[in-house]
Amino acid sequence: MAGTPGSERTIGQLVADATHDLQGLVRSEIALAKAEVTSGAKDVGKGAGLLAAAAFFGLMGLVFLLHGAAWGLAEALPIWAGYLIVAVVVLVLAAILGMLGKKSLETAKPAPDRAIDQAQQTIAALKKTTDAA
Repeated sequence: MAGTPGSERTIGQLVADATHDLQGLVRSEIALAKAEVTSGAKDVGKGAGLLAAAAFFGLMGLVFLLHGAAWGLAEALPIWAGYLIVAVVVLVLAAILGMLGKKSLETAKPAPDRAIDQAQQTIAALKKTTDAA
């Protein structure tokens, strides 16, 4: 033993340091999981909002379409033609918002994949350390 008396750490100090390091590791993995879930939840929220807007504009388009058809039966061409043009524009807008919302939902990743992978690697490393001891 080359060290001076008192310079070696006790088993209690080593266990306390290991516990402190493990707590820090667990906290950082929890923070990573929260960050991943938050990011995925934002994407899901955006997609849901776009789909809700698409549904609203689709409903409005249907209202204009039906109103235009009613006017078309009762009146001459100019009135219902205007209503039908508005209905087509609203329905095109609904289709665009629907496609954007669907795309956003497809790209959303609400699962914390990186955090799960890191936790599995940590568990494997701890198992190796305890098996070696």
